[in-house]
Amino acid sequence: MIRKLPRSARLVRGGTALPKPVPRAFAIDAAGWFAWTHLWLPLLAWCLTVSTLAALGVDWHLSRALFAWEGYRWLLREAMLTEAVIHRGGHALSIAAWLAALAAWLFARLRASALQRPLAHLLLSVLVSTLLVSWLKSWSNMDCPWDIDGLGGTRPYLDLLDLRPQYLPQGRCFPAGHASGGYAWVALYFFFLSVRPAWRWRGLAIGLGVGALFGLAQQLRGAHFLSHDLWTLAICWCVAYALQSTMLKRESPGRRTRHVILRMPDDLRGVAHQAVRQDARKRDRKP
Repeated sequence: MIRKLPRSARLVRGGTALPKPVPRAFAIDAAGWFAWTHLWLPLLAWCLTVSTLAALGVDWHLSRALFAWEGYRWLLREAMLTEAVIHRGGHALSIAAWLAALAAWLFARLRASALQRPLAHLLLSVLVSTLLVSWLKSWSNMDCPWDIDGLGGTRPYLDLLDLRPQYLPQGRCFPAGHASGGYAWVALYFFFLSVRPAWRWRGLAIGLGVGALFGLAQQLRGAHFLSHDLWTLAICWCVAYALQSTMLKRESPGRRTRHVILRMPDDLRGVAHQAVRQDARKRDRKP
């Protein structure tokens, strides 16, 4: 085997030719990979999206276009579809869904079912997300589009980090409260990941779809900017992720390791793969 290695890959020690030490494979355990794909990458994409929207002034231009489309007044603010059906009806539907999940948790608890913890995570995620968004709205001091000069109001348009003049009245429009009643259900992704992984994308689609519907209705009413909804989505996702890391049991990271073989010469790649397999067999023999 040594003869097949190039001269640069051999060392001579005491007259014996030995293979040149192989670079260790870069190993990412399951917990690290899960955090990277479910937290850091989504947050990076979210930061890029929010930064781009802010740089292009999408909030203002989109709301201005909607305001003009509705005849330079928020025609849909009191419309039956947006206000009665989606706003008030959607709020009631979200509460009813949470109560149904609570009933399912109580039933699972009586039956000592394995669904107890996943349902408890779902309930707590939805509750904490909506309460956190509501609390942030109470002190964020941001205005709704219908309060802004040029959009039917009288107050100046201010970005999130702009210094707010003291003479302006209190604003309570950031983040998007009603959209949290939909986006909070992105926790269904982690619920199904725990009980039926094949359905996790359906759960995520439910949360994103309902949240987007609620958010769009509020934008049409002049109640929120697009960025308000994106902040709400990020809060709901981070809450669900943080709670699942403590409430939902996952496979021990030591039992699953994702190996990424760094780029190396072809004649050493096989040796590296063999070392990875030996390392995996050693871990499997551990109690």
